[in-house]
Amino acid sequence: MKRTVLNAIDRPEVWEKALRGKRYGLITNPSGVDRSLRLSADLLYEFGGLVCLFSPEHGVRGDRQAGAAVSTYTDDRTGLPVYSMYGSGHHIPAEVLSTLDSVVFDIQDVGARFYTYIYTLSYAMEDCAAAGKEMIVFDRLNPLGGGQPQGTVLKREFSSSIGRFPIATRFGLTVGEYARFINETEGIGCALTVIPIEGWSRTCLFSDTDLPWVSPSPNLPTVDSAILYIGTCLFEGTNLSEGRGTTHPFEMIGAPWIDADALASEMRAMGLPGVLFRPCHFIPTFSKYAGELCHGVQLHVTDHRALRPFECGLLLLEQIRNTYREFDFRPPNANGRYFIDLLLGRDELRHQPFSASEFLSAQETELCEYRKRIQPYYLYD
Repeated sequence: MKRTVLNAIDRPEVWEKALRGKRYGLITNPSGVDRSLRLSADLLYEFGGLVCLFSPEHGVRGDRQAGAAVSTYTDDRTGLPVYSMYGSGHHIPAEVLSTLDSVVFDIQDVGARFYTYIYTLSYAMEDCAAAGKEMIVFDRLNPLGGGQPQGTVLKREFSSSIGRFPIATRFGLTVGEYARFINETEGIGCALTVIPIEGWSRTCLFSDTDLPWVSPSPNLPTVDSAILYIGTCLFEGTNLSEGRGTTHPFEMIGAPWIDADALASEMRAMGLPGVLFRPCHFIPTFSKYAGELCHGVQLHVTDHRALRPFECGLLLLEQIRNTYREFDFRPPNANGRYFIDLLLGRDELRHQPFSASEFLSAQETELCEYRKRIQPYYLYD
């Protein structure tokens, strides 16, 4: 039986008290909805006090593609000004913040370190701290659960817009818990209020709930894609397609030079839990290999709880790297930084020899220490 979970927006008896009589701005996107799929922006506008909106990557209503510039515009539905917090304008303009009492954040996060919305939140928290304003986080469940963190813990020298702080790849916190954690450990020190979830526990995955899935960004259309993203996002740092431009982004991995049948057979032989590999062929409509026939594998999740997505993605990458001379990492940017290093939060993957199994084993000590650091900031059992 599915569990009934109330995200913060579904608890008006709590958030109305927190917002009454205040002038506030809202950071949100299409995933900011209640159980009836009504947008938080529209609900709060009807409640009153909402004077402006702030846009993360993809825009407030989801009409911007990944990486596309978002400029200041007027929201058609409410008539409110929308200020960009993506690209060069990470921060809330001081002249806008001076007119507000509070800033509200309501976005469905996916629990991955390289997902940019949690950094939009961190910049807003810094802005609120500097201006003496209140930050109010409408908490939402972590769709991957709040159990054991996985992957790597970012090294600070690899901090970037896709990984600012030393947290795990699968970081095991709700967005409200994350805000509590960085507010103290990063010395942000803003006046922080978290409107909590009701009915969620740390072992609860999105698939355990009766909530409808709304894509938090255009390239995470399903719960499966969000879970696999923890591992398959690593392919963004390579010359393989991660499925962008297809109907199954982050579920299909391939390139024109892959032998799909052989790769699927090799991955099946590993016996990885919670996932099956199927040979597939696809033509991306945009991004890498747009208009070209690619061959590879589709990952089919069979058990959300058993799946270890980071391990799965890393082993798949290792198999392709060791088999195909065409494999390569994306070249470094103008600052000499490799995208794969920023995704991984360290640079060992580019080194040779590299053993994925040895690397995963070596991360356990840091993950254990990380778990100890985040536990004091838990809001849920």
